[in-house]
Amino acid sequence: MMTLNKPPMGWNSWDCYGASVNEAQVRENAEYMAKHLKEFGWEYIVVDIQWYEPNAVSHEYNKNAELVMDEFGRLLPAVNRFPSAAGGNGFRPLADYVHSLGLKFGIHILRGIPRQAVRLNTRIYGADRHAAEIADFGNVCQWNGDMCGVDMSRNGAQAYYDSLFRLYALWGVDYVKVDDIARPYHKAEIEAIARAIENSGRDMVLSLSPGAAPIGEAEHLSKWAHMWRMTDDFWDNWELLKKMFDYCREWFPYVGENHFPDCDMLPLGRIRVCNMKREQSVEVAQTMEEEQTMKEKQTMEKEQTTKFTMDEQKLLMSLWAMFRSPLMFGGDMTMNDEFTLSLMQNREIININQNSRGGREVYRKGDEIVWAANGEGNTIYLAHFNVGDREITAEFNSDFIGINEKINVHEVWSGEEQNGIFRIKSVIPPHGVRLYQIN
Repeated sequence: MMTLNKPPMGWNSWDCYGASVNEAQVRENAEYMAKHLKEFGWEYIVVDIQWYEPNAVSHEYNKNAELVMDEFGRLLPAVNRFPSAAGGNGFRPLADYVHSLGLKFGIHILRGIPRQAVRLNTRIYGADRHAAEIADFGNVCQWNGDMCGVDMSRNGAQAYYDSLFRLYALWGVDYVKVDDIARPYHKAEIEAIARAIENSGRDMVLSLSPGAAPIGEAEHLSKWAHMWRMTDDFWDNWELLKKMFDYCREWFPYVGENHFPDCDMLPLGRIRVCNMKREQSVEVAQTMEEEQTMKEKQTMEKEQTTKFTMDEQKLLMSLWAMFRSPLMFGGDMTMNDEFTLSLMQNREIININQNSRGGREVYRKGDEIVWAANGEGNTIYLAHFNVGDREITAEFNSDFIGINEKINVHEVWSGEEQNGIFRIKSVIPPHGVRLYQIN
């Protein structure tokens, strides 16, 4: 498995486009990243679920969907949504374009083999076996009807996964998010996929979903994957964000080079663009085009932006940074406002996420939570969180962080400086944070 020194930073299409993302949207977001964010370390462009389904239009899944696949049961991009895939090109032209921008390309897949391939009993590339011979009908995805499991005890099972990742290597894939594999935990298929990546001859980041991945499998996860989800899908809901502190407290001992527990995507900016049923999407599109005024359009766009307040977004970014979670942005970047872009371009937050070490919870009392992490040299980062509904005022002695001398303090979000002091006075708004760099 390739060595991953730092948590990945990138964009995933799910939060904004659901299953309906198309090539034009991917290219536009890649161009935005290359222009505005590449210099800050953002680099992965990831196409999420259902890229092989011609009729996907929302965040909902179509029952008994007809999928595009080759004669070996391997799913292919739907050409009506990804035109450059025509003629058997697959994702190669799109990946080449992303690479030409100095970025990296990723895809989402579901664990297992398509039920459609099993019905047709397609041959397995590189093996004298067929789909029905390796399918595990008692081990199917509970929330998406496209796939069933692969029985790794059967001849041809590893060959099937090898055939997938050899194809992805030919396409130029750099990152693979494998879903329906971490909860419930499918140990044999995790190992098979990791081996298939090795056998492909191409370095790829391996990300496992959904969560919560079992803490009892932490050592196994650290060996076989680069990142794995700690939670179910994370959205712009305060209670979900507040709960993330519990997950981070449980998982921080397992954060380190080559293994990064994942808080999930950042549901910031413009999201849920396609979060509606097919009939609604057609009706809304027609209404917006033919009847609505500009004011009504702007109102609809506002309703699709993240529900997190600015303070909550700063708190979120601070926790993801101190914990060193992968940073995978979920909004339509081309619609970023100034504040959202400022979060993504904050070099201090990014530096903590990418280069700090030893991030851990050091104090919790009621709604007050404190995290610490070590920076370069003698630098210490201290994040003072308020997860309650009332302002908190507190003071820290410098010996709280093991220093018996005067300190220089820089607050990351406000830019405030306190130099040559023994005590830090911290005033944290409800659902807010103060993030200190201490030298």
